[in-house]
Amino acid sequence: MSARLGVRHRYWTMFAAAVALLVPGCAPEPAESDEDDAAHERGHIAGMAAHHICSGVFVVGRDYERSVDEVVAQDIRRFDIFDWQDDFEYAVNFETRTASVSGDGFRARFAEYNGDQGCTILPAGLEDVTYEPRVVERRSPDPEVTAWPTGDVGAYHDPPPPEIDMDALEAALDWTMAQSEHNSRALVVIYAGKILGERYAPGFTRNTPQISWSQGKSVASALVGAAIQAGHLDAGLDDPAPVPEWHGEGDPRREIRLRDVLNMSSGLDFLNLGLGNEDSWTHDNQHFRIYFEGIDVFEHAIDQPMDRAPGEIFRYRNSDPLTANRIVRQAVEARGEDWLTYPQRILFDRIGARNYVLETDAWGNFIITGYDYGSAWDWARFGLLHLWDGVWPTPDGGSDRILPEGWVDFVSTPAPGAEERQYGGLFWLNRGGSLPRAPEDAFWAAGFMGQYTVIIPSYDLVIVRLGPSPGDISAYLSDIIGEVTAAIDR
Repeated sequence: MSARLGVRHRYWTMFAAAVALLVPGCAPEPAESDEDDAAHERGHIAGMAAHHICSGVFVVGRDYERSVDEVVAQDIRRFDIFDWQDDFEYAVNFETRTASVSGDGFRARFAEYNGDQGCTILPAGLEDVTYEPRVVERRSPDPEVTAWPTGDVGAYHDPPPPEIDMDALEAALDWTMAQSEHNSRALVVIYAGKILGERYAPGFTRNTPQISWSQGKSVASALVGAAIQAGHLDAGLDDPAPVPEWHGEGDPRREIRLRDVLNMSSGLDFLNLGLGNEDSWTHDNQHFRIYFEGIDVFEHAIDQPMDRAPGEIFRYRNSDPLTANRIVRQAVEARGEDWLTYPQRILFDRIGARNYVLETDAWGNFIITGYDYGSAWDWARFGLLHLWDGVWPTPDGGSDRILPEGWVDFVSTPAPGAEERQYGGLFWLNRGGSLPRAPEDAFWAAGFMGQYTVIIPSYDLVIVRLGPSPGDISAYLSDIIGEVTAAIDR
């Protein structure tokens, strides 16, 4: 189906839109209709597809031309997990900067591009987002005249360190990109603070923002740490999580600590049904609803009961990192500061990351658990920040502590409830040996379909790999790490 440019059509209820615009924080659930369950599920599939088309064109496409048809073919239809339907039709309106997906029996779904806030799925009942989009100014110094790592000058080893077998390293990079079934679009290896090698698929560069999926959970962790270090969030890891709705008399959620939230061990009942099964696109899939329904993701996250004691068990649930991000938002806005520009100011500018786009729901909440975009060099810098214990070297020769002392130790230590020692503070860990060819101290930000930023302190190494890969690619990641570390004589 070819992309068709056309008039944007929307379906909304004027009363619901007026309420949402006049009452801050009012977040109606998607309007119910006479559609049956199957139609609702098809609409949910279409909602995620509309988002991917919008972001593929307007977010990823900021730095290079890429046709709408290619986005649909390469990012959606080729993957069975997205359940593209044969009768779906899609359109992009470049004037209104919207994408739509329609089909038989359900209301068309729309996603709207809002500049530095990326693309937002519009829920039934709203014609537009309820907040005023912001321009996010990038205030890092000019990278062309600023030394690495904040700038780009001197980013590469020249010559390579003598302990590096460059032939073996080049072979490892070539092998990684040659595994065509994995669709690698970016690969960067940073050793001893500088780049040893990199590879990019055609049409992608070191500065192309790519969907990073749940790597954003690790950004959520870093934002909590940066806010604490800056004095903007007055909370410690063992303090009760500052979520006012949880602190009513007799509410068991008042026992949830900030540590539990960051360990993804809050105990909230937040069902994760994954994708690829018959219930994936239903309302019951609490974990994935945020990606296809157009709901207020922060309110959805906190408005859940508990079914396990805090800290008892690690369970991969979007509720916890979304709650962490909501905690920071409330603290920032209580200071009278702008939330939408805060991550750039408090974190990204300070490490020279210029291409991050954190997308929002219609109420200005970052869907930081999956709808986040970053470039290969953005993620390289993020990895270096954690390799260097949260301290960043400044262009004037000084240093800037961005994360609290001991924060990196916390995020790279297994959560008490992670029986396989595989998860820490919104980072994955190799303490249990899940990646056989990786050192035990490796920890990484990981996103759906194989988005990785791996930090290996024992090798002074950061590896970034981006691109949509089908299925379980942990063995692929293990082999990438194994091939790269084999080229370093330690």
